[in-house]
This record gives sequence, C-alpha cells and structure tokens, in this order.
Amino acid sequence: MKEVVLDTETTGISVKEGHRIVEIGCIELDNLIPTKKKFHCYLNPERKVSDKAFEIHGYSDDFLAKQKKFKEIVEDFLDFIDGKKLIIHNAGFDLAHLNNELEIIGKNKIENEIIDTISLARDKFPGSSISLDALCKKYRIDNSRRVQHTALIDCDLLAKVYINLIDQKEPTLDFQNQDKNSSILEKGKIFYSKKIIKPSLEELRKHKDYLNKDLKKNFFN
Repeated sequence: MKEVVLDTETTGISVKEGHRIVEIGCIELDNLIPTKKKFHCYLNPERKVSDKAFEIHGYSDDFLAKQKKFKEIVEDFLDFIDGKKLIIHNAGFDLAHLNNELEIIGKNKIENEIIDTISLARDKFPGSSISLDALCKKYRIDNSRRVQHTALIDCDLLAKVYINLIDQKEPTLDFQNQDKNSSILEKGKIFYSKKIIKPSLEELRKHKDYLNKDLKKNFFN
C-alpha cells in the first residue's frame, strides 16, 4: 500500500485573505517505509509573504519571486499523489490551500483518501499538546534540524510520527515465505507487522523429536 506524507508552507493562514502556497513537500511510503520518491518545489505565490509566515519558514519575497507558479507544476504534483492515501498533519489547513490553488486554475479538488495525524494524536493523547514538535518529543524523534518549518523536513518527521501513532514502530521481516527473504532484503522492504507467525506441523514435529532426544540424553548421562 502506497501513501504520501504531505506538507505545505504558505504566505499566511487564511485562503479567504488571499494567502497562497510557497512550498510543497511529499514523501512516498510503501508499506510504511519511505521510498526514494519525493516531490518538492518552491512556488511563486504572486503576493507578499506575511511577517508571521516569514518568521515560520524564512522564505523571502525575492526568493519566491524567482520560483515557478503553481500552474507550472500542478500536473507533476497531481501525478505524484494520484491514487495514494495522503498523510497530513492538520489536513484541513493544507487541503484548503491546495484546493484553493487548484480552483484558481480551474482544476478539480483533491479527492484522495486522507489521514489527518492531528485526529490520530487527539485520540491518543487527549488534552495534550499535539503539535509536530510535541509529538516528536513524545516519541523521542530527533527534530533538531527543524530550526524553521520546511516542507520536506516536516514530511520526514511526520512519517516517523505517523508510524508511531498507528502503533507500528517496530519493524519485523516477513518470514512466512523463506524463499522470498533474500529478495525482500535486497529491495530493502521491511514490513511493519504485529502478526504472529505460527509454526507449521512439520516444524512442531521436529521440535518435539528434538526435545525427546534431549530428554533421553540428559536422563541416561
């Protein structure tokens, strides 16, 4: 199952006030493992960045004026997320801005399945702080690189937080098919699972024989 961890940075909070996206970051997950596939771009928002937003991400008007506009990258972005579940922290914010950008250029709204990690965190830690930084602290995830908010760094941290939130933080190899172990290792595919692997009847028989032999050996020595 492929998912995409997604984050945006903007010129300000509200689309109703005309604020626009200045950065999009996406990291693909395959069976909860980050793949090498990423989508990242800075965008020219065609308006000034608010003082508050500049304090958060540090992208200046001069820097952003040199970047591509949303309409120039939209097809690549939509291709990247096509058919994949989106993992977003405070999804309402990011989706409002993304759908606003799509509406401006006459595109349909995003209809992907969404998992909002804010909702997962609220259920798990009612009454506690559930910011990305707070969740990193709870799960002992190193967020020292997060001096300012940047989309790809936030995606990387959120991927780790998400795995912990759904109680899948301990990876185990799938040993059900021994013939496939080498290919799994070669491809780097570690599957997150709580599944209990039951021994086969043949394995149980061999284990019983081993115990009987061991008991006889100890008894007669």
